[in-house]
Amino acid sequence: MRTDELKPRLQALAETVETKLGGKVEREPLNAGQLAYRVDAENLLECCRTLRDDAAVKCEMLIDLCGVDYLVYGRDEWQTESATGTGFSRGVLRDQEIPLESDDHDEVLYRPQRRFAVVYQLLSLKHNHRIRLKTYCPDDRQPLIDSVTEIWNSADWYEREAFDLYGILFRGHPDLRRLLTDYGFIGHPFRKDFPLIGQVEMRYDPERGRVVYEPVSIEPRTLVPKVIRDDHRYEPDLKDPSNA
Repeated sequence: MRTDELKPRLQALAETVETKLGGKVEREPLNAGQLAYRVDAENLLECCRTLRDDAAVKCEMLIDLCGVDYLVYGRDEWQTESATGTGFSRGVLRDQEIPLESDDHDEVLYRPQRRFAVVYQLLSLKHNHRIRLKTYCPDDRQPLIDSVTEIWNSADWYEREAFDLYGILFRGHPDLRRLLTDYGFIGHPFRKDFPLIGQVEMRYDPERGRVVYEPVSIEPRTLVPKVIRDDHRYEPDLKDPSNA
């Protein structure tokens, strides 16, 4: 997205941001009508402070922070002739191990720069504009990024949520612990390789008088199967005109 394609107000904001931050950020396509930038992990804190403190930008509020797992981003698990490969019907490759590092061409196509990213939604109350900032965790196996809690206090619970659901670690967070899952929960449920049936199941045992955890008793299955039918039942000539 070029600067001259933006509306005048966004164009002025983009010029200000890119002047202040220089080559530390890279513009991404407009996201929901707001500016979006990508920043390297080593420049994250410097860029965040500039976006908060600069008088012309003044993004004094962090309204949201979330993790993203790009493990199978863009990969079509269904190989059909016309049916969609997106949504709840994906699932034929569940049992195949997908390597984190691969020289295979398809892996390069569907994987962005890294596996894990953190997205920050910033708001300027003074100027009434929003900026979306995204950074990738340098290490896929142990995703670690700097905490922005010293810049925006609201990041405290958001970062705990991203840690709980994605396993992203935030360096410098004052109290990084799980927020939504139960005590002793195994794994991170929003990761793409986390099983849909979970790791364990829980029930109340009346004999023991307490909740017990047991191995999952249900079997994994494809939720919405897709079938390609090419037989005579679907010939256009056999279709009832009254139902057209």
